[in-house]
Amino acid sequence: MELTETQQAFREGMSRLGAAVNLITTDGPGGRHGITASAVCSVTDNPPTLLVCVNRNAFAHDRFVQNGVLCVNVLAADHQALSGLFARYVEGVDRFAHGDWTLAETGSPVLADANVAFDCKVTATHAQGTHTVFFCEVVAVRMRETARQGLVWFSRDYHHLAAER
Repeated sequence: MELTETQQAFREGMSRLGAAVNLITTDGPGGRHGITASAVCSVTDNPPTLLVCVNRNAFAHDRFVQNGVLCVNVLAADHQALSGLFARYVEGVDRFAHGDWTLAETGSPVLADANVAFDCKVTATHAQGTHTVFFCEVVAVRMRETARQGLVWFSRDYHHLAAER
């Protein structure tokens, strides 16, 4: 399928919108799975809610729907290789064999040294184009005592953000 001029311009424009790199993880009846995603943002703090956008063609998409829970693990700069590992599905590769993982209240995998991890239950979904928008109520937050350099995706490449204040 060839992209229209507007779609091409949209993709190029969005590549210039820097975003945090996250591992979105889940476990439950659909199994344990995870993906790399930058399409995550806050919705409201009452109740604390995030939205997470996932392509419906992604291998883990249906697992998020089946499990009804997920964890948004916000990555630090030294997680770049782990991000790459979760970015593509490879049959037979156990992504969770890399990194130090624990379980959240919902049962979703939590990356122990993530800058912050938001443990969520999915409260609503909305299909839009090729993606599903998951509305996720935060049930618990795990934060590192001290933030490390952040990992962002900008102009189709990784960049590191200083954690200094």
